Amino acid sequence: MEANREKYAADISTIKEAHERIKPYIHITPVLTSESLNIISGRSLFFKCECFQKGGAFKFRGACNAVLSLDPEQAAKGVVTHSSGNHAAALSLAAKMQGIPAYIVVPKGAPQCKVDNVIRYGGKVIWSESTMSSRETVASKVLQETGSVLIHPYNDGRIISGQGTIALELLEQIQEIDAIVVPISGGGLISGVALAAKSIKPSIRIIAAEPKGADDAAQSKVAGKIITLPVTNTIADGLRASLGDLTWPVVRDLVDDVITLEDCEIIEAMRMCYEILKVSVEPSGAIGLAAVLSNSFRSHLSLSDCKNIGIVLSGGNVDLGSLWDSCKRSK
Repeated sequence: MEANREKYAADISTIKEAHERIKPYIHITPVLTSESLNIISGRSLFFKCECFQKGGAFKFRGACNAVLSLDPEQAAKGVVTHSSGNHAAALSLAAKMQGIPAYIVVPKGAPQCKVDNVIRYGGKVIWSESTMSSRETVASKVLQETGSVLIHPYNDGRIISGQGTIALELLEQIQEIDAIVVPISGGGLISGVALAAKSIKPSIRIIAAEPKGADDAAQSKVAGKIITLPVTNTIADGLRASLGDLTWPVVRDLVDDVITLEDCEIIEAMRMCYEILKVSVEPSGAIGLAAVLSNSFRSHLSLSDCKNIGIVLSGGNVDLGSLWDSCKRSK
């Protein structure tokens, strides 16, 4: 890993620095277990509950690290991002805690519960169309008008380092873990987790969990280059982004495999989290459990020796209205 320090946007040292920086502000989230889910999966499962993080998702770690990394002159002008969900709320909260403005470009159609969180945390909502090009155009305009600093949702070394602190905590809490299953979208979370975990325990496996309706990471791994999908279709609204040029090298080199899941599998995993684990998770947060329970995971020969599995429950911000509509359509 030391030889690759120049190759990646973050490393174990920046992740440890991030942890020291954000520790006074974040929750050290608990690890939950369930004997019932262990029996169902045939393995020992350890759930890192980032759904209990401030803002309801892991995103607060990266956002907090990014905001705290700004010098006073930069911070005074505020921060801007484009996000349809948890990063928007996380950045709003991190900015509010430091007393600086946060300009949040939100695409039309974003989950209402996540927009409500942005407003609750004091973010200034600026609407865009749902396309990535519109989001980026509006964000650029805000940057020019305010002089604020862009904090990308995932393609940023400060964000990757902040998200990697999850693995530092998890491997300190449960040393015997031999694989970690992580949701993948833009790749900020899994990049940070992979960089930290493989530095601490090189033999550990890092498995990405991805919706089949937004499987650009799986396709990218096969192609050996970033594949961008023209459209995505999944209940997991937090997993519709594409890999970035900073996250892709880590995913390419350090993610051992990608398991893709149907929406019905994600919904079933959500149900299990609610009914058995007694934890409220959004679809993106439940996909790790869905992966471990899938036939693809169970029959994966290279994972047969992985008996102690860490699963990142990445968030718990559920838009119950749209979830109910999606569940009805999936029947």
